[in-house]
Amino acid sequence: MSKEHRGLGRGLGALLGEMPDADRLRQPVGYVNKEIVGTRGRQENTADILRIPVDMIEPNPFQPRMSFDQAALEELAASIRTLGLIQPITVRRITDRRYQIISGERRYKACRMAGMTTIPAYIRDANDQGMLEMAIVENVQREDLDPIELALSYRRLLEECQLTQDNLADRVGKKRATVANTIRLLKLPAKVQHDIKVGLLSAGHAKAILGVDDPAVQEQLCDLVIRDGLSVRELEAIVRKLQVNPDAAGSRLRTAPKPQELPQDYYRILEHVGKYFTNDISLKRSPSGKGTMTIRFNSDEEVSAFVKALEEKQF
Repeated sequence: MSKEHRGLGRGLGALLGEMPDADRLRQPVGYVNKEIVGTRGRQENTADILRIPVDMIEPNPFQPRMSFDQAALEELAASIRTLGLIQPITVRRITDRRYQIISGERRYKACRMAGMTTIPAYIRDANDQGMLEMAIVENVQREDLDPIELALSYRRLLEECQLTQDNLADRVGKKRATVANTIRLLKLPAKVQHDIKVGLLSAGHAKAILGVDDPAVQEQLCDLVIRDGLSVRELEAIVRKLQVNPDAAGSRLRTAPKPQELPQDYYRILEHVGKYFTNDISLKRSPSGKGTMTIRFNSDEEVSAFVKALEEKQF
């Protein structure tokens, strides 16, 4: 049975309002740059994520959970269609062409319902705990992991390598509190995790959002950050007020001045630049005239076309 979201409170609802702009920025996490198994011969036990064709994966016959709520599965499948699979499944290799699920059978079923042809997965090849631990720690030390990938790696070290948080902190050279706060990101709703993963939300923003417990409010605060470009400090101030009194906080904050209408020249910039990019362009300007313009692009080709137009003075 799907969970019912609790009400947001009159004040908070007035503060957050409708935020369609945030949804327009979201693109599914597709792991499109991850290698498909079998493309370079037999893959060894890895701490990285690979994509496995769904017809090469089979359920675990020892899965203790025999029934899955159909409505909840359909809800998860709908989320995966929109956001992609945030947390990969874990499988073990049976043969070079067959893999068996260790964890994530519910995600696997929902991916199939969502029509995915490949599923991102971690592969366990052997039962050598020491080698697996070294592989994951080496993966953690890479600089290109996003906060959610880092949190997943930490959780794997805890669950699959039977480390305590103190042991884990020693292995990765971090403070225990830092490790614990990173793992807490996995408690956030899928939509918020998605926005962290694709860079719409920073880990600092996510830590502030964890200051409230209601998943629906967490999602709304996430949208508010994306819509209004809030800094971490501004978000923390809102969360502190919500912790004291949600309704009163919303009442005080909804009286904040609305964004000013942009001068006409700014709309001309958006119109001309927007012709070269598929995604929306955001432009913010303070009353003093200072501001930022953010351009989101889908490919190198879009950028090249824009540069060419600049060089040829086609504006």
